[in-house]
Amino acid sequence: MMVLGLDTSNYTTSIAAFDGREGTNVSRLLDVKPGELGLRQSEALFSHVKRLPELAEQLFAQVGRQEIAAVGVSTQPRAVEGSYMPCFMAGESQASVLAAALGVPLIRVSHQQGHIAAALWSAGRMDLMDIPHLAWHLSGGTTELLLVEPEGKNVRATRLGGTTDISAGQIVDRTGKILGLQFPAGKALDALARGAAGKQRFRVKVDGLLFSFSGLENKMQAFYRESGSPEETAAYVLRSVCGAVVRTTEAALEEYPGLPVVFSGGVASNSQLRDACRRFSPVFAEPRYSTDNAMGVAVLAWRLGESEWNR
Repeated sequence: MMVLGLDTSNYTTSIAAFDGREGTNVSRLLDVKPGELGLRQSEALFSHVKRLPELAEQLFAQVGRQEIAAVGVSTQPRAVEGSYMPCFMAGESQASVLAAALGVPLIRVSHQQGHIAAALWSAGRMDLMDIPHLAWHLSGGTTELLLVEPEGKNVRATRLGGTTDISAGQIVDRTGKILGLQFPAGKALDALARGAAGKQRFRVKVDGLLFSFSGLENKMQAFYRESGSPEETAAYVLRSVCGAVVRTTEAALEEYPGLPVVFSGGVASNSQLRDACRRFSPVFAEPRYSTDNAMGVAVLAWRLGESEWNR
């Protein structure tokens, strides 16, 4: 018996299968033209509609067609009122048809809840699903520090802090564009930064648990003009981002002492961030489950549906 999970974010199309212990995720980045920073929602929606059948074929070639007990899908960025992006309609539409045809429950979760679940499952820390913890969601569209608490078999994520303007992923991708890197630029920027020798960074102002990255973008452009070095510029930006995350985490742990700290989202796969946060004994998702994926959606669908089919 297994469940399916679908996730159609503004960056990646993905579908996953989970049997209660093991899982398989198949995903593909949306096609973005060189020099551009992402897609319009209409373009992303159309791309997902075209891509899902192809990925479903790939998934079932790997996992077979066991009895499907439920279909899970992410339907919104965050589990709060007013959180909406059209691209999630692609996954929700196809998941709804699948669930109706199979006569199984359709289980709706948020993209953010899926990220948290994917991080905990891939790190072997599913125990944290049932206790309060802090979690960073660091991605192309989101840079939030969350208080995560159990809500039945799901989780409730309350925003404590994070960026007040552009996200960590946006500053990474805008740096990548300046340096001529393909979007999304996270992996390439991380690799470039390993060749840097300098130690410079911009000290992002942290106010409580909030900070702004807009000033960093201006500093990055000036630094690159002066240095002319892609490697040093990449490292300069990543050190600056890491500094803001580390100082905000320290401040949060003063308010919530002893809570575990989890890192999810594509930026959480960055090697400098992982090194900088070692002091917190952090829980990091496996790099392949840091980026957008449907694995966490499938894990949540299993947890939420298990009580129903075991009656």
